[in-house]
Amino acid sequence: MKLYISIAFSTLVTLTPYAQAQSQWLLIDNFESNTLNWTKADTQNDTKPRISNPQITEIRTEQTLPKTNHYLIKKPAADGVVGNRKALSFYPLPKQVEVGETVTFYTRINVESFPNNHAFGLSNLTPEHIKKHGYDAFEATLRVTDKAESNGFKNDGALMVKTDSGYSNIQNYALSQSAKPLAPNHWYEIWYVVNNAPVSEGGQQYNVYVKGGEFAEQTLVYKNATFRMKREKPLIYFLANCNTGPKKKPYGNGGLRYDDLYMSEGKNLSLPF
Repeated sequence: MKLYISIAFSTLVTLTPYAQAQSQWLLIDNFESNTLNWTKADTQNDTKPRISNPQITEIRTEQTLPKTNHYLIKKPAADGVVGNRKALSFYPLPKQVEVGETVTFYTRINVESFPNNHAFGLSNLTPEHIKKHGYDAFEATLRVTDKAESNGFKNDGALMVKTDSGYSNIQNYALSQSAKPLAPNHWYEIWYVVNNAPVSEGGQQYNVYVKGGEFAEQTLVYKNATFRMKREKPLIYFLANCNTGPKKKPYGNGGLRYDDLYMSEGKNLSLPF
């Protein structure tokens, strides 16, 4: 008599390298739950007449066939309202980045409109201290703005990184020139490989890769950007900040859209989905 054995699919599956890379990504937030659990704080609200909690940080939708996509829109205030100088929004990372670790972060951004002034990145401070320190709560930082600096230099809307001497536009190394300004209403993909080792070990810096606009393929656009404060502490929050500028000379309050925030151990230049 023959014995027939039915075997359920408990077979071990060998993942392809691409699937393995995908499985290494940890979701920070993709906003598909349509629930916003971020902390919001307007820590320098100079609006007159005063508007309580003037920032706009909310989930919106766009139609991306065959489905509806949810994303975060962030603005310092409603159109026409000026004087909100620090509109902070932050969210805890699913896993802190220990001192000595290298972690890759993935973020998609989309400029609603210029003029604007936005910064986003990572913080190693608690919520209480993020609210206290504002821009100095950042470590690895990316910036989108076309505002004029105090020395009169006019930014052009290109994506920027933090350096020891201020900010720098990302670069088109193939053409030996600055990258072009970000095009409004166009999604850009950003990978930033963050080295949280101590300065003495070559850390507290990050490399940036971009796909979108002039970069048809994923491209290295900045090498060895530096942390803002170099506190050499575990990174624990994703932080976004924006402002309208001073009431007498406002920058404008065009919004910045965020979507698909992920993190992965080591250097990982794959897609997280």
